[in-house]
Amino acid sequence: MDEDAVDGTDTADETIQWRRDASTSHTVRLLWAFGVGTFFAAIGTVVCWRLYRLGSEAAGDPGGTVVLAAIAAFAVTVLALAASSHTEAHLARIADGLPIDAPTGTSLDRAVDAAVGTVVMGMVIGVLMGIGRYVSQNELLAVGAGPFTGLAALLIPGALIALVLASFLQSVGALDREEGTIYLYEPEQRIDLAMIETVSARQIGDATVLNLRYAQPDNQYVQGPRRVVVPPAVARDVRALVGSEE
Repeated sequence: MDEDAVDGTDTADETIQWRRDASTSHTVRLLWAFGVGTFFAAIGTVVCWRLYRLGSEAAGDPGGTVVLAAIAAFAVTVLALAASSHTEAHLARIADGLPIDAPTGTSLDRAVDAAVGTVVMGMVIGVLMGIGRYVSQNELLAVGAGPFTGLAALLIPGALIALVLASFLQSVGALDREEGTIYLYEPEQRIDLAMIETVSARQIGDATVLNLRYAQPDNQYVQGPRRVVVPPAVARDVRALVGSEE
């Protein structure tokens, strides 16, 4: 069974193979980009604010304006590179003059996702902080900037939850319908469907989380994962083979 098979690949021997990660699942990719982007954006916001203060102190309002323009130009460049159909070639040309190697393949995809996530979440954090500052200076709310800075701060634990969920929704495995067996990789596990009494399913984005209820012959505990993340097509086959509960 090939671990590199894509989601829901049928083979001639009644085996369905899948791989769910940021390359094959939009849900995992968005969660990963949001989580990583938020952490980088939080760090970037602190750095950008410091540069803005230094520019303003050194050259007054024009200095601060130059710093803001440079930040905006960098953000636009990142988004333009991400939207280009020749991102790898553009980065290779940029890297030619630098002592670094440009990322390629999967590494490039993850780097682009992280960069776009950082820019987007940086804009969100910047807008929230800007609104909070404006409200505070003009005394528009009795609580001042608290609600807006609090919302920006809540993005950090939200990013951590997103990364945990992205990790949970990743899986690599195969369903052998003839044997009635699920093979999981990373880590390697084998689930005999004959030992499963019922299966319930919950949809999360483009993934299905199967809750497995094991039989207990002679009241003996059966080891094995109680929750398995699979593509919807695999979930339907498992529920058909085992039986399901709503």
